[in-house]
Order: sequence, then C-alpha cells, then structure tokens
Amino acid sequence: MKIIFTIGLILLSIVSFGQIDNVVPYPAYAQIQKGRFELNAKTQIAFHQQTAMTAGYLHDYIKTFLQLDLRMSNADSVGILDNNTILLNATIKSPNNSYYQLKIDSSKIVVKGGESGVFYGVQTLIQLLNLDKKINIIPALLIQDSARMSYRGLHLDCCRHFFSKSFIKKYLDLMAHYKLNTFHWHLTDDQGWRIEIKKYPALTKTGGCRAQTLIGPYGTEKYDGKRYCGFYTQEEIKEIVAYAASRYIDVIPEIEMPGHSMAALAAYPSLGCTGGPYQTLQTWGVSDEVMCAGKDSTFLFLQDVIDEVVRLFPSPYIHIGGDECPKERWKNCEACKKRIGDEKLRDANGLQSYFVKRMEQYINSKGKKIIGWDEIMEGGLAPNATVMSWRGEAGGIEAAKQKHNVIMTPGNPLYFDHSQSLYEDSLTQGGYNSLKNVYDYDPVPKTLEISSQQYILGAQANMWTEYMDNEKKVEYMLCPRITALAEILWTPKNLKSWTRFEQAIPQQLKKLELWHYNYSKAFYDLESNINIHKGIVEWQLSSRPGSKIKYLIPNDSIVYDYQQPIPISQSGKYSAWMTDSTNRKISSMISNEFHVNKATGKNIMLKNKPHKSYANGGADALVDGIQNTMGMQKSSQFLGFWGPDLESVIDLKDTIKINSISIHAFEQAASWIYAPSAVRFYWSNDGKTFQKLDGEISKTGKRNLIYEMHSSMQARYIKVEARNFGIIPDQMPGAGNKAWLFVDEIVID
Repeated sequence: MKIIFTIGLILLSIVSFGQIDNVVPYPAYAQIQKGRFELNAKTQIAFHQQTAMTAGYLHDYIKTFLQLDLRMSNADSVGILDNNTILLNATIKSPNNSYYQLKIDSSKIVVKGGESGVFYGVQTLIQLLNLDKKINIIPALLIQDSARMSYRGLHLDCCRHFFSKSFIKKYLDLMAHYKLNTFHWHLTDDQGWRIEIKKYPALTKTGGCRAQTLIGPYGTEKYDGKRYCGFYTQEEIKEIVAYAASRYIDVIPEIEMPGHSMAALAAYPSLGCTGGPYQTLQTWGVSDEVMCAGKDSTFLFLQDVIDEVVRLFPSPYIHIGGDECPKERWKNCEACKKRIGDEKLRDANGLQSYFVKRMEQYINSKGKKIIGWDEIMEGGLAPNATVMSWRGEAGGIEAAKQKHNVIMTPGNPLYFDHSQSLYEDSLTQGGYNSLKNVYDYDPVPKTLEISSQQYILGAQANMWTEYMDNEKKVEYMLCPRITALAEILWTPKNLKSWTRFEQAIPQQLKKLELWHYNYSKAFYDLESNINIHKGIVEWQLSSRPGSKIKYLIPNDSIVYDYQQPIPISQSGKYSAWMTDSTNRKISSMISNEFHVNKATGKNIMLKNKPHKSYANGGADALVDGIQNTMGMQKSSQFLGFWGPDLESVIDLKDTIKINSISIHAFEQAASWIYAPSAVRFYWSNDGKTFQKLDGEISKTGKRNLIYEMHSSMQARYIKVEARNFGIIPDQMPGAGNKAWLFVDEIVID
C-alpha cells in the first residue's frame, strides 16, 4: 500500500508540474501541495465588492467554455464560506499592482491581491483549467507571482487598415489573458485619421478616407481603385476604453505630429507649409509633407485636438509620434525659417525639438505625459518625455542614460508585421522575427549600466498593418508570438526556459482554437540552404531534434524521407516540410522552383564583392538555379551592390554551343534600388581574352527585370556585366546617394 501511495504521489506530482509548466507567462513562484480541487456544477464563486467585475469575468468564461453556470455570492455578506468555493479577495496591498497569490487545496481556491492582481491570478487559474469539459481537476498548489516589467504593451495600427470595434475588443481579450496591460492605439497617420474630433469634422470626413489603396508590395504602384474609409466615434472610443479598463488595460492613443500627417493636411491644408493641395496617402512610406512648425495656428489646432483626446482617454500618456519627419519643407518655409531664427534654434532638427517640447508643455498642462518614437531625441529631448525605442536599442539606451523613461520596441524582434517564418506564404513587411527570436529578447540591454536600468519600463510589440487588410491576418501575425511577448515581460529572467515554454505551446494553441483566433502554424522553421558541390546544386535541409523531413521532387508523387542533401537534376518545383514523430506537420511547407540551365552549378567569379548586407552566399547565388519572383520578400536570393558594378565570369568547363544569355535584376526606386544603367555580355574560350556580343539585348518585366540576348556561339567562358545606376539624381528617391544594384540569376541556354 505504501508503494502504491508513493507511486500515486509521484504521478500526481508529474501531472501537477505539467499543468503549471503550461502556464504562460510562467509564474515567479509555484509550489505543489498535497491534494487537488475538483471544479464542478456545485462550485461557487465568492467575491468581495472590489473583485465583482473579475468574478463576473471568471463566471462567464467557465459558463461559455466549460458549460458550468456557477453560483455567484458576495463574500461580504455570506459569512463563513462553504467548501467547493473560488474566493476572489482584493485585500492584499502591494506596491506592485500586478502581485497576486493563488492558493488551491481540496476544498477551495483563493485568489488574493489588489484588484488588478486578482484579475491576473484569475488568468493563471483559467490556464490551469483542463480544456476537456468533462474533467476539471486542478492540482493543489501555491503560486505567488508578479510582473517583471511594469509596461507590457501591444500596439495596433488602425490607420493603414481599419478594424471593427468588436475586433478591438477581441484583441484586448487576448492581451488580458496574457497579462499585457497597455494597448497602444495608432489612430492618425498619412493613410487615415481614425478618431472623431468634433471641432474639426473634416478630419474624419476627408482625412478618414483615401481614394484607393496600394495592393501588392511597396513600390509596385498597383492600386485597388476602391475608396477606403473608417473612423471611431467618440462614443465608440469611450466604449472600447471602458472595455479595456475592465481587463486592467490602459489605452494610449497616438496622435501623429509633426510628420505622418497627410490625412490631417488633406482635411485642413493650412496646416502645411505650402498650403497644398494635399490628399490622404494611398500608398505606404514617408511623405515630405508635414505640419508647419512656423505657424502658431498649427499648434492651436493640435491643442484643440488634444483637448478632446484627453477627455476620452484616462491614460496618463498621450503618444505624439514624432517619427520619420522629413525637414525639406521646413528648410524652404519662410515661417519655419523665421521660427528657427526667433527661437535661436540650431537648425531644422532643433525645430523638431521645439515642436515636441511646445506640445509636451501643453499636454503636461492637461495632466498628461508624452511618449514619442526615438526621433523625438533629435535636437534635444523634451523634459518629461518617455522614449519608445524602435530603431534598435540605441535611442532607448541614450534616453535611459539621460534619466528618461524608456519602452523598448526594436524592429528586431518586436515588429510583428515582420514574417515569423523564413518561408512566409503571405505578403508581409519583410524582416524575420520568429517565435524564438521574440522569446530570446531581453528588454533590459546588457550594455546599460545598473543605475540606468530602472528607466526601462518594459517593452511593446508593434502591429503595423500595411499588409494586413483583414482581422484574421492580424491574428495570424500576432499568434502565437504574443505568448513569447508575455513571458519576456512578466516572467523573471532567471525562470525563462525555451524548452519549458516550447512544451507549453500545444496547450496555448488549443486555447487559441477554442477562442476562434487564427494563428500561424509555421512557428518552427525548416532550415534550408542551397549549396553547390562539385558542380551540382544541392538543397540542404535541417530540422529541430526529434522531427523528420519529408520532401517532393518535380514530376513525382512519392513523398520521400530526407536523408542527405537533395541533388537538383531537373527543373521544377521541389517542396519539403517538417513532421513530428507521429507524422503531424509542424512547419510550413517550403518550396523552391529551380530552373536548371547550362550555367547552373558552374564556377563563377566576381570582380567586386557584394555589400555585406546582401552577400547571400556570394557569387553562387547567381548560378544556383533559383530565380527571384517575389522581390524584397525574398531578398536573400539577390546579390546587392551599393555603388560598384557587377562583373562576373562563368566557367562552363567545356566549350559548348550557346543560344542565349540572360541576367535577372530588380528595381524598386522607393528603396533606392535602380535598374542597371547598362548590361553587357562577353564570351571567351581561354578565360583571358573576351569578345563582346553586339546583338540586341531585350529588357522585359517590371521590378523583376530580365535582360536577355539571343546569339549563337561556341564558348567556354561567359562574362556578364551590369553597370550600377550611379548617384541618384535630384527629385528621385534617395537623391544624392549611391544607388543599389540588385542582381539575381544568370541563365545560359
């Protein structure tokens, strides 16, 4: 009997620890106790008045997902509580308002803390519930927990694409479950003004609409031809703010100034330096048109806007943007030049600092503080400003050294508009921020001295929606990365464990499915490399431990098990994916379309090295059989030269008959990538003396360019040259800078 009892305790301990290990974010302290609590139809929820809202939240969750309509009772009036009770008790006073204590024994569950702490404890309790509605056994345990970071943020851009009130609430629900406490609501930008300002109705009537919207990658200049409108009324905003408050989430509105303001300028042209005409932008990027810093009327307008904004948002913060503000209009504006002189400012950067400081002073007078992107540091930081560091961590580190509060939100890894898989099958902003990249991030930089670390309030993930035109896409980009975000902001650094977190992911995905959230299933990446070995192109794949790789080759329906690099012997589509031990697919399917030709796998030499940011395997990238068809979405397939020309020589090993030669290039002027100014082909049989081919070179394609010459010859060596565009002329994107030359596959047939 003693042995059986001991085995039972061991099994219960294993099950219990398993349930705790599935909690995300992981608690600061958890201890298994003896016994277990059974949640059933006779369980009651008892609450004190301060926790009535949270009690209702828990009751509704259990009723919706477990089909148990539990009795509710006010603990202030019922006296001695019966067994089989969940008690929510907001009596613990703690300087950390996230602190809670969750104690479970065989007779009751007690959640103690402040009001918000009890809410967070309930979220942990929900994670301990078994998703099987027939079995709701919770281990006896003691959890004492609080957040590592005070600011735990998530952002949503509703300007590039507009999202419904119901979706915003769904977004807030997920934030609440993962104990995030700040919703950064991006409400104004070049592409749309989304907040009703009663004194200025044209902001939403005109600025809330754009004539059409860019579709496809930035730089394609392809539009849908459909008028796009949307804004939130003040009543809707109040409803959303109240809904967030019921989940202990603070809502910070962002009202962009002085840049990213084309929607405002379209509504009220006098706000600009030139007086317009302006229009709400139909594409993405940065506009030279900004609010005029020389006119007092600009500031009076913004003060009026702020007056209405502060009445809608109880948050102590107003986000003023302040990022990506070109100074060209200011440099040529008489009113701005006068302001620079009158205020004895150094230059246009000083004028931006003046603008921010002036607006900060007014916002402070309303009892609010400002947050701005790290560009607000240009020309000098406003006295009480909090800096949101997005261009890496440097701005945040410098602000912390100056004793300013900082929120870390670097593009890598906290921009959730970037791909979470190397093989993303939908259009994204670019970049790569995987679940693991997010989890490995620490908001407190190692290089920051201890005395300055106190100014790092926390971190935030940003959801920019240029390429998210529907709610399911937003969910797809958010999930499951929100789980990693939650853990880096809540869990003590010394308790973070990727192994433990990774094992919790399946349980988190079950919940997302239960709650009808879309999510990316490609949170594991199958690693892929194209190598050339002894003149043969090989596709080399590697997977995570314990998994298997399956693949398909062209013109063959057999699914093969990957054992060694796959030789590319024929043109066509090759596909691969990762499975677990049960053959369940656990990665996205990755595919490569190979075009085998006479140059494929041959030795190639370059006279000039590509830029280190776009070296991508070196010269072999030009003869690996893969032709880029997705532009910057697959920038890893290009060689990029910033200034130099491409000069390449291919050794075909033998003298062979050639009928055509082509090279693939890319053009996207908005990114300073310009088509070659000239392309030339040469041939040789000794590799020393080359003769230029004088036939006509055709140019086809838009953005993805092909330069091709048809000419018959016998040759062993082929030289291909592509001349860089050179210095970019005035009035063109990147004027005055060196152009980028992007080249891809060389094809010889």
